[in-house]
Amino acid sequence: MSRAPDSLTELVRNVVEPMGYELVGVEYLSGGPVGSTLRVFIDAEGGVMLDDCARVSHQVSGVLDVEDPIRENYTLEVSSPGLNRPLFTLKQFERFVGQRVKITLHQKLSGRRRFVGLLLGVQGRDVLLEVDGEAYTLPVDLIEKARLVPEI
Repeated sequence: MSRAPDSLTELVRNVVEPMGYELVGVEYLSGGPVGSTLRVFIDAEGGVMLDDCARVSHQVSGVLDVEDPIRENYTLEVSSPGLNRPLFTLKQFERFVGQRVKITLHQKLSGRRRFVGLLLGVQGRDVLLEVDGEAYTLPVDLIEKARLVPEI
């Protein structure tokens, strides 16, 4: 899931949640064409505006400068999860049962890495998905990325 290490996520959570925001998740993409990127997704009951992102970015940046958990140069991005909200945790998968999702795995399962279908639920550490009338059980540890598919 391009998910940041747990220690980095917890560091960010300890900044974001006391500010009154929900930490949806943290992605860390290292060594891209323009360097590494740390993405922080936040949400709030009334939604997230640009000022909210700027406020969180300022606070998270300050803590990251002091704690210095990332040794290389990186870009910090703070945003709302948007309509195609990323899913990071089993609790988030449970929250969006009945919605359409797009899931990419680290490796092939049943001959494929990409699945788009109806989120049926969670069973233990597996995500249950229906794709074109066929049920799939996807181990959460194999999930590289998962996002909601917005209804148009």
